[in-house]
Amino acid sequence: MHRLRAALAPYFLILPGGLWLAIFFVIPAVFMLSLSLQTGDVVTGFTPTWSFSNYTHAISLYHTQLIRSLLYGLAATVIAIVLAYPMAYWIAFHGGARKSTYLLLMLLPFFVSFVLRTTAWSFLLSDNGVLLGPLKAIGLLPEDFHILATAPAVILGLTYNWLPFMVLPIYLALDRVDHRVVEAGRDLYAGKAAIFGKIILPLSLPGVFAGVIMTFVPASSDFVNAQVLGGTANTMIGNVIQSQYFVASNYPIASVLSFTLMALLLIGIFAYARALGTKEIMEAAAR
Repeated sequence: MHRLRAALAPYFLILPGGLWLAIFFVIPAVFMLSLSLQTGDVVTGFTPTWSFSNYTHAISLYHTQLIRSLLYGLAATVIAIVLAYPMAYWIAFHGGARKSTYLLLMLLPFFVSFVLRTTAWSFLLSDNGVLLGPLKAIGLLPEDFHILATAPAVILGLTYNWLPFMVLPIYLALDRVDHRVVEAGRDLYAGKAAIFGKIILPLSLPGVFAGVIMTFVPASSDFVNAQVLGGTANTMIGNVIQSQYFVASNYPIASVLSFTLMALLLIGIFAYARALGTKEIMEAAAR
């Protein structure tokens, strides 16, 4: 009996997580896949017809928004790494006793609603707002210059809104770096660049890996920033899915686009993990 309990203990431990995944991921994914292969409308109802042509039809119509979403998400992720790494590095190595204070200050704006933060950026970036207005008044920018309703405005909004999801995992990885290892590098007359490239950066890769996933996935599927900051010329696939679900009530096409986006993101994540080498990353983190 004791051996049986010992053998079953690991399965009981993963049971809550497994149930969570089954209820909130597997079942909805199966339902979404089933709905994507149906035909009909909200009046007559939707019928399972194994209509794979839904996929070719939806992708041919909205491939531009799909590609644009992935590019915007990638750009926001790269910019977030460039901004987040120095920030996390400074807090981890120079924050001293005020590390928690600096992290709280960084997170403080994010206690405000996501939509309100994005709307605030639309006021800041407006043609005669507090940023562009004074620059136009003194002649540094032409009168017809604008940022709103452009791709940079959407990428800026995505970067800002998902920046903490990049900073926090990188900070946690850097904070775990054993300072004695860094001191050992200095004792061996290694320069700052060599210490960073051969010690700190490899040990921080698990944080970068987690930050990229936590930033790229929600940024690529976001629709609020494109709607508030991008205008009609910068529509992302999230806007199309939202419109198909709640405006057109075309559930099969919305499911096709949702399932396609999820599949592309999963393929991208697995390719990224394989290229970066998760095994080496975990081994570096365990040292």
